[in-house]
Amino acid sequence: MPADYHTHTPLCKHAEGEPEEYIAAAIAAGVTEYGISDHAPAHVDGFDDWRMDLGEMDDYMQWITRAREAAGDKLPVRIGLECDWIAGQEAWIEKLAIMAKWDYLIGSVHYLSDWDFDNPAWLEKWAKTDVDDAWDRYWKTYADMAESGYFDILGHPDLIKKFGYKPAGDLRRFYEPAVDAIASAGCAIELNTAGWHKPCEEAYPEPDFLDLAFSAGIPLVISSDAHHPTEVARDFDRAIEVAKQAGYTETLLFDQRQRSYEALPNN
Repeated sequence: MPADYHTHTPLCKHAEGEPEEYIAAAIAAGVTEYGISDHAPAHVDGFDDWRMDLGEMDDYMQWITRAREAAGDKLPVRIGLECDWIAGQEAWIEKLAIMAKWDYLIGSVHYLSDWDFDNPAWLEKWAKTDVDDAWDRYWKTYADMAESGYFDILGHPDLIKKFGYKPAGDLRRFYEPAVDAIASAGCAIELNTAGWHKPCEEAYPEPDFLDLAFSAGIPLVISSDAHHPTEVARDFDRAIEVAKQAGYTETLLFDQRQRSYEALPNN
C-alpha cells in the first residue's frame, strides 16, 4: 500500500488511540511509510477546540518517538503537521516550519473568516449560507494557500463539500483556477479517503478535480486522515483504483521535505 501521511493523535482532542496501536495498524495494512501530521498549534492557544496547544509540542514529539520505537525497522515513520491556512498568519506558518525537522507540511483550509465550515457544531449555518459564495471564497483561499509555497501537500482539496452543500452546474469553474495555482506552485495534493465516511460520501477530491490535477501534472499522495487506529489506510484499495482512473501511476514519498516517487501497486 502507498504511504499514509495524513494521520492524527489524541492531542488534537478529537482522535483516539495510542501510537503503538497506530503503528500496528499501519504494519498490518502494509503501507510503505507511515506519517504523523496532527493539527498544528494556532498562533494563540484556545483558538479552537480541535488542535494541540503550543505547550503540547513536546508531548507531540514524545508521541512520535513512541511511534518510531514501536515501528523499529519494520516501517519508516515520517513526521509533519497539518497547518491551517488563515490569511494574515503567514509568519506563524514560518515559525511552525522551523520547530522541528519535519518531513512534510500539509496545508489545509478549514476556515472561511471565523467560520470553521467543516465543524458539525456549526452545521446549521450552512442552511443560511450562499453556497456559491462559500465555494468561491473557499477555492480562492485554497489557491492562495498553494501560491504561498509553504506546504508540501495540500489537504482534502474539496473539503467544502463535506456536508453535501454544492453549487449547481459544472463545478470545474471553481476547480480550474485552483488547479492552475497548485500546478504553478509545484505542490502535491492528497486523495483523502475520509470523505467516503462523511455526509458527502465522496473522497476528497471528487474525480473531476482529480482528472484536472493529473492533466496539470500535479503529484499525488493517498491519505486516510486517520483519527483512530482502525482508520489507518482505510479504503486505500478503492482510492488506488480512483487514482488510476484519473491517470496516476505513482504517488509521492517525503523525507526531510525532499520528495521521491513510488509506483502504485497492481491490484
